[in-house]
Amino acid sequence: QVTVVESGGGSVQAGGSLRLSCVVRESGIDTSYCRGWFRQAPGKEREGVAVLYGGGGITYYADSVKGRFTISQDNAKNTLYLQMNSLEPEDTAMYYCAAVYPGLVCGLDREKFGYWGQGTQVTVSP
Repeated sequence: QVTVVESGGGSVQAGGSLRLSCVVRESGIDTSYCRGWFRQAPGKEREGVAVLYGGGGITYYADSVKGRFTISQDNAKNTLYLQMNSLEPEDTAMYYCAAVYPGLVCGLDREKFGYWGQGTQVTVSP
């Protein structure tokens, strides 16, 4: 069983920063090798933003956020973070934290992720 809970969303002006947090609690399975952040804007499909593989050794980012967002994980706290800098209005979306289906190869594909949080809203004004 896996539960995923995000926090840290909010409203900022363009150029501002936010940090999202995600606590993953699991029993009987281990998803720590692949967790990530996704987002979904109104009328659009859910897309991968950043994924962390191997407990932090490897990261994948969507091209649209490279150089602005940083994904990290505190293994002791079982908490995943997304530091978002230089935010743009186009970053406005519901952000979701997710953990992989155990055994699958890690990546930005949302189909690989079977455990999702409820989402946290990020709104960036011009």
